[in-house]
Amino acid sequence: MYDIIGDVHGHADQLKNLLKKLAYQLKDGCYAHPTRKAVFVGDFINRGPKIRETINIIRKMVESGTAHAVLGNHEMYAVLYYLRDNEGKYYKKRIPKYQLQINQTLEEFVNFRDEFKSHLKWMRTLPMFLDFGDIRVAHACWDDQNIQLLKNSITEAKLSKPLLREIALNVTKFSESFWETCKGIDFQLPKDLLVFDDEGRPHRSFRMKWWENPEGKTFREISLESRFELPAYTIPNQIIQIRKPYPANDPIVFFGHYCLNQCCGIMAENLCCVDSCVARTGKLLAYSWQGEKKLMKSNFVFSDVIE
Repeated sequence: MYDIIGDVHGHADQLKNLLKKLAYQLKDGCYAHPTRKAVFVGDFINRGPKIRETINIIRKMVESGTAHAVLGNHEMYAVLYYLRDNEGKYYKKRIPKYQLQINQTLEEFVNFRDEFKSHLKWMRTLPMFLDFGDIRVAHACWDDQNIQLLKNSITEAKLSKPLLREIALNVTKFSESFWETCKGIDFQLPKDLLVFDDEGRPHRSFRMKWWENPEGKTFREISLESRFELPAYTIPNQIIQIRKPYPANDPIVFFGHYCLNQCCGIMAENLCCVDSCVARTGKLLAYSWQGEKKLMKSNFVFSDVIE
């Protein structure tokens, strides 16, 4: 059985508190449970006060076999920060967001550069998704076509530099599938249209519920944003890209990424977001899966707020 843990984002104290609540014990520098394994949904770095300690805890658990982990978009930003093109030039100079997103992590590792390089190599070995049969895990989105393409394309034990360059430039179907899996799907409006949120701010794109078909839905119903609310206007058919909904009878999917402000992250009987937005709420979230086919709120476990 598995304990699926949401985006930690450098909050090592909350992580240790949560692991203890889940009955994991620290032995020889590694947390372990006698009968269960932790599953981390990605985004270990950035934002929190103890990024280095967080990575070390999770990496030790994964390498010792007491946990699994998938790659999050924040880990990818760190990996791509040091990536060079075929001419030896850094992609970070062309794509500034890679540095902007990881400045806090870089500052914490300023005196541990060799250790950070080792972590980056380890991150490249992490899978994009996990499929345990009855449950599935991805950082942001599970789309069967994307998953199949990732299976076919990532054939080595770690992400190769040619694949990383393809991901950085993001102009192929593979790179699109990669980013949708670890960043989700944005609803894109045409260039001549804007939608305004509840505070009057304009948006040309927004995170959408990837498991639903937007046809016949309102902007508010299909939005997966946590910082603003969109209007309850029905989306015009002319701007909709029809999607195949995630089937109600398919295995449970656990994911993070979306920084939920309130419990609980059960989106459907087989869809669960475990990102409790620890940077805002002060609480880290886990779902303790006991083998059930339908999700239950009673299986959520929160860390304490650490002062």
